[in-house]
Amino acid sequence: MSPTSPEQRIGSFVADLEYRDVPDEASGTIERAVLDTIGVTLAGTAAQAGRATTRADGPDPDTADAASLLGLDASAPPASVALRVGTASHALDYDDLSWAMDGHPSVTLVPALLALADADTSGQDLITAYAAGFETECAVAEPISPAHYERGWHATATFGTFGATAAAAHLLGLDADRTATAMSIAASTVAGLKRNFGSMTKPLHAGLCCRAGVTAARLARDGLSADATAVSGDGGFWDLYGPAGNEDGGVDAADAADTTAADAEAGGPDAFSIGDRWRLTDVGINAKAYPCCYFTHTAIAATQDIRDRESLDPGTIEDVTVTASPGAADALSHPDPTTGLEAKFSMEYCVASAAVRDRIGLGTFDDDAIDDPAVQRVRERVTHRTDADLAYDAHASTVRIETDDGTTYRRELERPPGTHDDTLSAAAYRRKFIDCATVVLEEPVATDLHDVLTSLADVESVPAAIAAVEGR
Repeated sequence: MSPTSPEQRIGSFVADLEYRDVPDEASGTIERAVLDTIGVTLAGTAAQAGRATTRADGPDPDTADAASLLGLDASAPPASVALRVGTASHALDYDDLSWAMDGHPSVTLVPALLALADADTSGQDLITAYAAGFETECAVAEPISPAHYERGWHATATFGTFGATAAAAHLLGLDADRTATAMSIAASTVAGLKRNFGSMTKPLHAGLCCRAGVTAARLARDGLSADATAVSGDGGFWDLYGPAGNEDGGVDAADAADTTAADAEAGGPDAFSIGDRWRLTDVGINAKAYPCCYFTHTAIAATQDIRDRESLDPGTIEDVTVTASPGAADALSHPDPTTGLEAKFSMEYCVASAAVRDRIGLGTFDDDAIDDPAVQRVRERVTHRTDADLAYDAHASTVRIETDDGTTYRRELERPPGTHDDTLSAAAYRRKFIDCATVVLEEPVATDLHDVLTSLADVESVPAAIAAVEGR
């Protein structure tokens, strides 16, 4: 009997998954991720990218309620909702990420699910569909990561398309065969270039992949056909989007199709597995403490630690050297940013802001905050260097600060705050959610919404629960 293909195995996993199959730890991770994502999405609806994608058929973020902003009022086609809500969710670069896919998982999953949610969609339905999508996008990523990202693809947009498709397929109740077809349809919609980092097109990537996922799942449901091996076959996704020539670490399509769960467990560059382990628990999701590129976060935390521990006067700083990974050098391409979006991808600006300001928050990346003379003075003194001995996607950073009297301070950190193994506190999650949600909602409404979403598994109807918050 021929081994099943990766597409078929994904189809079976997604179609068969039930809430009771999701480990308690994974369910808790998803509840926090959904809460966090809805918060940053609400704030993102008022950002430039969020407004731009809302203008065609979305609500006015200055007057709309939470349900409308999140696409739960059924006033537009699901694909359109997924585009605008997905873009808003990534507009501030404040959303979570996971190394299991080298990208941002929740912005590829939550908006797609909100776009398809109806009155019967419970919190447990949302959690299960999220789990299906997360495990799928990470499984598709594994055979060609991190080389795929290094080649210039934005993994959130590319792998995220498969996650959005799987999540949508599960919520729509597609069977295994139609889910596998949806994956193959999605394979023809994958795109997203890192070249667009620092522009509004980067968050658009999340919107586009959510739209593609919703569309692929609905088309498969309605009978559209696709090649059965568009992910794993010759000329398929892995073949074309992996490292050139495959011998450098990309997946071989035939080997991937023949990989059993036991083979995958043994590892190797061609390993593909799904359903044999939970990446939600063994790799997990990292929350963002700051609304900027994650490659800056460890250096921000190190700088803040020096400033606070030493009571450092930023006016005395004469030189700052930040050493980080090759991945940081690749992603952070704006040493002298002129916009808030560029500043999110500037190690120099982020570290200078950490040295000068009490807090790195939403206002740090307003366009009119960029020219702060105190921040600019320090930014001009920051040098960002690459440690070639660090792994490409390592997040260790070393910050060295020298003051005008010759005193030198040094802080080295391996990881930023908010990692899966050391996640943000409940108080920190709450503060972040309220900060974000109150960009567009009154604080009492934001607080009530937070409390509802904190216990997502107990919610009988997600749209009804969110809509009811406004009426309290």
